[in-house]
Formats: sequence, C-alpha cells, structure tokens
Amino acid sequence: MKVGKKASSIMLAAVLTASSLYAVPVQFVQTAEAAQSKAGDPGSKAFDQKVIARVDAARMMEDVSYLSETIGPRVAGTEAEKQAADFIRKRLETYGYTVETQEFSIPDKMAGDLHTSDLKEILITIPSGSGSTPEEGITSELYDAGLGRPADFTREASGKIALISRGEITFSEKVTNAVNAGASGVLIYNNADQPAPMNPSIGGPYDIPVGSITKASGEALLQDVAAHNKTVTLIVKSFKNIRSQNIIATKHPKPNKGAETDIVHISAHFDSVPFAPGASDNASGTAVALELARVLKSYPADKELRFAFVGAEEIGLLGSEYYVSQLSSNEIGRSIANFNMDMVGTAWENATAIYMNTLDGQANIATETAIATAGRIGTSSELVLYQRGASDHVSFHDAGIPAVNFIRREPATAALEPYYHTPLDSIEHISAERMKEAGDLIGASVYSLIRK
Repeated sequence: MKVGKKASSIMLAAVLTASSLYAVPVQFVQTAEAAQSKAGDPGSKAFDQKVIARVDAARMMEDVSYLSETIGPRVAGTEAEKQAADFIRKRLETYGYTVETQEFSIPDKMAGDLHTSDLKEILITIPSGSGSTPEEGITSELYDAGLGRPADFTREASGKIALISRGEITFSEKVTNAVNAGASGVLIYNNADQPAPMNPSIGGPYDIPVGSITKASGEALLQDVAAHNKTVTLIVKSFKNIRSQNIIATKHPKPNKGAETDIVHISAHFDSVPFAPGASDNASGTAVALELARVLKSYPADKELRFAFVGAEEIGLLGSEYYVSQLSSNEIGRSIANFNMDMVGTAWENATAIYMNTLDGQANIATETAIATAGRIGTSSELVLYQRGASDHVSFHDAGIPAVNFIRREPATAALEPYYHTPLDSIEHISAERMKEAGDLIGASVYSLIRK
C-alpha cells in the first residue's frame, strides 16, 4: 500500500519507564534546534543531495523481492540463509569493496515435518527439548487429549500422537502427562488465531517428539480424529554442528597513508524466522544497507566505513555478537557510531514514525546526527528516541560503541506491524517510499560523519 507524504515533523522522546510517559533530554532538544537553524545551510544540503539523488527505491525493492520471494524464509543455519549471504557478498564485490566472510557456530536445533495420510503438509515448529524420530518419522493415529490434563488421557492414548490444545496448564505439564499416558508423540495447537505456529517452552528433554501447530491446523486435525479416517506422519530431526555467517565490507579512507582513522559501522541482519519470507524483517534493512554501500563507495572520506551484514539475529543476536567480538580493542576504541537498520520498510499505515532505539534510551552521536540530518533534508516521518534493545545495536552498545537501531513503529504505542514474524511478512507489505526515506536519512547521516 502507498504511504502518503505528511508535513515534516521531528518528535524527540526518551522512554523513562515501560509506561507511556515520555521526557525529552535537554541536550537532545538543543541538538534538534541547532539542526533546524542549519536547515538552510546550502553547503550541508549540497553534501546531503550527493547521497539522496542516488538512493534508488526501485533497486532496493528488487533486492527485497529477491531475498523474500526468490530465496524466502532465511532461518539461521539453513541453506537459504547461506544463499542470502552469498547474494550479499557477490553484490558487495561488484562494488569494489574488500569483503570478508565470518563463519561462526550456532546452537544445535530441531526441525520437523508433519503431513497427513493424503500428503497434506502442515506447518510445524519443534521446540527445544523435543525428542527426535527415526529418519522415516513415526506414522500414527491421533488422540484428542483436550487440554492435556491427566484426566484427559485414557488407555486409548497409548501409542498414539496426542493432539493437545494450549491453555490452563503449562506446556511442560501437557507433554509430561502425554508421556505418562504412553503417547508416541505430542502436537500442541494454539488457542488463538495466528498465521504461524508458536514456539512453546516445554522443558525436557523428552524421549518422544513434540511439535507445535496453529489453531486452524489443530482444529482441522480434530475433525480427522472424529472421522477416524486419517493418520499423520511426524518427522523430527536434530541438527548439530551448524554454522551461520556474517558478510563484512570495508571502505578505507583514500588516501589514508597508513594512518588509523575513526570507524563508522552500518549493520543489518539478513536471517528471518521460520515460515516468514522476512520482507520487512529484515530484507528491508538489508536492501537499504546494500544500496548505501553502492552510493557511498566512490565518495571521498576521512573515516573508515564498515558494512556488517549479520546472520543469526533471530536466535539471539549471535551474528552481531560474533562480529563485535572479533574487533580488536584498538578497533573498538576507534569506532564512533553504529547505524543499525531493522524493519525500516514496512507499509503498515500505523507505522508513521521512525524509532531510534538505544539500549539506554539516551541520545548519542548516531541519533544526534540523524536528527540534524532530518532537519536539513526535511524527513517527513517523526523521529522518536526510544529505550529498547532486541536488535543488533545491542552488541555494539555492549562493547562501548554508540549505537542506534532504526525501526518503524506506531507512534505512542510503539507497536510493530501486525505481520511481524508471520508468513504475512511479504513484499506486498513493503513501501518503496519508506525505504527511500530510510536510505536518504541514514545515508546522508553517515556521509556527514565520514566525508572529508
């Protein structure tokens, strides 16, 4: 859907508590006022235009399409995530960057498949603690175990896959009761409508396979139980010694004559959660970062610019943690800012604000530079300073590098788009206009820091 232009507005806010109360740091207000007073500076605007004139929305949309539609869900450690990494690496090499691939280990994981006797595939997630199956899986009738309480099981449950609804007791209790009843496996279905299965915490480990499915899938299987006309096949595999990767591109100052300079980092993660094409989260941030790599590659700079495209963000920020861990103390000391992009392209109508998340809720050089840039170029969306982690800027902050995460949210509520982490996170919910706005704002901000 298209997003209409609105009058230029800058909203500065720092969240002091988890409530809706806001306070505006005095220093940050002064920075914004200074930015507004410089908005007419023709010199600054000329430098901004060198970036803005070249940021191409169509090119970014093509990259979102490739990542989310051609490749699709890019779960950490999978071949799809590696495909995305290879795509990013090859693109950066064509731009002439020095490119490094960093591989790192990630935790073992469980994955599974579920299909009915007529080979209908059912979306399933496998929680940590589940048992595995033989390679061919287990094929069994289903047993309607209600809410999974002890009284919901009879002798008929033995040897069957227990179909259990979420609710009333914990997931761990449900599975334990099924084990005690002799069930050969467990399928837990949601009691709320969601497009993707939940990821329940079941404890364990258990000797039998456990999977999670949606409410719609659970209710459809209940009809099969009532009709006594279908079995299901459940396959659960354990994957060990799996790896993810980061793609790092570096632009050195020219000529630097061997002198050490400050470093500015631009980062975005390219993995997604299971079943989600990940168009907004985070093909959009990846596409903007790739476009900025193209635009900024040929401009002279007196600082080092590094692009960190990281994997395994969705399972605990593992890619950015590894990247930062590989920086020397000297490199960390020279790092002055991290601009991290996550979900910057959503077309959700309510997400009219660009949130600048910092881990401590305080302004830093990255947020102040963005505010100054927004004042000069007339960024149409509100900018909100917000206290929030949950993305790769956390890894930089923890190392002492001033960091900010740019992400679109609904003003005041800070709500994310309703497609977040679902199969609906697809390209039809991406706004080319908003991606262009993010590219202009962050690109001009970074250029204002690195240019000679």
